[in-house]
Amino acid sequence: MNNTILISPANPLPLRQPDTSSVSKAKEGFGELLTKTINEVNQQQVAGDVASDKVQTGDAKHLHEAMIAIEEADISLRMLVQMRNKVQQAYEEIMRLQI
Repeated sequence: MNNTILISPANPLPLRQPDTSSVSKAKEGFGELLTKTINEVNQQQVAGDVASDKVQTGDAKHLHEAMIAIEEADISLRMLVQMRNKVQQAYEEIMRLQI
């Protein structure tokens, strides 16, 4: 009798999960990403302004929601300014490089 056991080859497990982040996909260019970010910050600024106007006119039903919208607008603008500062620092560093 022939007692052979057939073992099917197992697919090896990947060493790490595939990176599906937006940075690794690189579907968008830097300009498109920057435009999208600026538009999102602008929308939050408009929402903050509307919330502020509602508070001033007395139309705001919940003060805490208006304050949250205003703070989100403030934080997003601060983040955008910091991003701009970092890009400017990187540009200045590149310009200092000697070729």
